[in-house]
Amino acid sequence: MNHSTTLAIPAARARADRLAARAVHYLALSAIALITVYPFWWTLATALSGDGEVFAFPPPLLPTAPTLEHFHEAVSSIDILAFYRNSFAIAALTVAGTLLVSALAAYPLARMKFPGRRLVFGAILATMILPSEVNFLVNFITVSKLQLTDSYSGVVLPTLAGAVGIFLLKQAFEAVPQDLIDAARVDGASEWQIFWRIMLPLARPALAALTILTTVSAWNQYIWPSIVMSSPDKFPLSVGVLYLAGAFSFKTRVVAAGAVLTVLPILIVFLFTQRYFLRGFDGAVK
Repeated sequence: MNHSTTLAIPAARARADRLAARAVHYLALSAIALITVYPFWWTLATALSGDGEVFAFPPPLLPTAPTLEHFHEAVSSIDILAFYRNSFAIAALTVAGTLLVSALAAYPLARMKFPGRRLVFGAILATMILPSEVNFLVNFITVSKLQLTDSYSGVVLPTLAGAVGIFLLKQAFEAVPQDLIDAARVDGASEWQIFWRIMLPLARPALAALTILTTVSAWNQYIWPSIVMSSPDKFPLSVGVLYLAGAFSFKTRVVAAGAVLTVLPILIVFLFTQRYFLRGFDGAVK
């Protein structure tokens, strides 16, 4: 056996190991994608299927006798356009408020030195381990005392100061070179001008990621709006779609059609903006 053959064997083994590792990697990703996509796919297939057994096993992957009848019944049963308007209003107000509060909180944590800065940031991060339901009682009492129940403000205000947004923007602000900030101060720029004209423009990827993340969260929230609001004409779509269930009957396929109509807009938005979402989180990871 010559020298070249001796070197070729380990190289071939290494190549085979890389191919095997890549195959396992793609198989794992495919399994995760299947588990993630399947609930929405089943809901869509249920909404498009004709009458028949809904909870068959194994669940069907393709609709039987496809029809749009259930979507038509869902749209005609509730004022879905009004619910859409409410969801858009709540999502827009939540995004604007979250960006403002998170940026104003992240900038001093990232660029200003004051006693207790690490303690404050640690306390903010500690809230990430708490489920949102823990805050419902305190938030509801606060909203009630401020007489903000049954209003968009009551839904939006308690959700503005989130640890994820503050952490994401803090990481983005810390990535800005200190020399750039020092040069701006030498030129006479105030702290507000540095924040508005330098930090925010350079943090656009993180702001875009936070916008997408907040939009999805605000659009999908159900429990808190259903607690705060009592007027059906102010309900977001995630709450209003439950009227499809009816008081004494439950049409599963119509409810599934309503669920698809609820998820579809935000799914389309995310599909077209996912590159900005991933780009923003790249900065946070670094």
